[in-house]
Amino acid sequence: MASFYNLNGKKLQRQYRDYISEFKQWKHKTHAKQYLIYPENIDKHLSIDETALSKGELYTIITNKKAKGKKGSIVAICAGTKVEPIIEQLLKIPSKIRNKVKEITLDMANSMKTIARVCFPKATQVTDRFHVQKLALEALQDIRIKHRWEAIDRENNSIKLAKQKKILFIPETLDNGDTRKQLLARSRYLLYKAPSNWTQNQDFRSKILFQQYPDIKKAFDLVQNLRNIFNQAKSIKIAYTRLAQWYHQVEISGFKAFNTVANTIYNNYRSILNYFNNRSTNAAAESFNAKIKAFRAQFRGVKNVEFFLFRLTNIFA
Repeated sequence: MASFYNLNGKKLQRQYRDYISEFKQWKHKTHAKQYLIYPENIDKHLSIDETALSKGELYTIITNKKAKGKKGSIVAICAGTKVEPIIEQLLKIPSKIRNKVKEITLDMANSMKTIARVCFPKATQVTDRFHVQKLALEALQDIRIKHRWEAIDRENNSIKLAKQKKILFIPETLDNGDTRKQLLARSRYLLYKAPSNWTQNQDFRSKILFQQYPDIKKAFDLVQNLRNIFNQAKSIKIAYTRLAQWYHQVEISGFKAFNTVANTIYNNYRSILNYFNNRSTNAAAESFNAKIKAFRAQFRGVKNVEFFLFRLTNIFA
């Protein structure tokens, strides 16, 4: 706009912030960097998550799912993830309003669970299924990465030996033209997908990968079995039984990383099973985080946090 009217862009931006936008008269300006609370946006179904606004500084954000990422979405924005200050601010909302909340979706962080339990005591906590699946996927990728480092070491040693013998090093290639190092690197994304979503090349690569590395195949099956529980189980009772069976499969597999995942699920199984009541996820919170990142990108970063929050809450609160 400044360019179109042949104005100084930075000066126009400053004038907009200080005079046109009414930012200086904003009633929340003095405490915006610490907390922003909008009790009128509280509804039966909420999400709680954390996001970085500027320079990696985390903020805890509570959103109203019913608003679908539009006006009325923001219930609270609090600096940091420390439990006590956030609870202190949320408890200023009358208990009658807070008790309206019947369900709140969150990740497996203990801080989020504590905030939800203390501030919204009538709400059922639902652990986001995608955070659970992400843990299992990370355990699978951990096994792939270990094999990749081993393949890189073997190839480097073979190159070194070939130089010592003054011969040309020719790496072993598999049926699809990949070396072992390339196979393990290029299999990263196919392991995130269900087999039904693989392309023809990915399907061919997976057959070679699983033939060469049976432990990756076993770990991949564990991930798919966990995904199928969330997709197919129709009730808490069925899900509980199938999770117990999955836990047993992990114990038999002997994978240390998956044992950690299984123990995490065991410690959070009540809130994980609550997913099967209404099949609620934290997708609304993740979507809202994406909106914040897009908004931040328009600013080319956040120089003035208060002004950023002012514009954010004008649009979404």
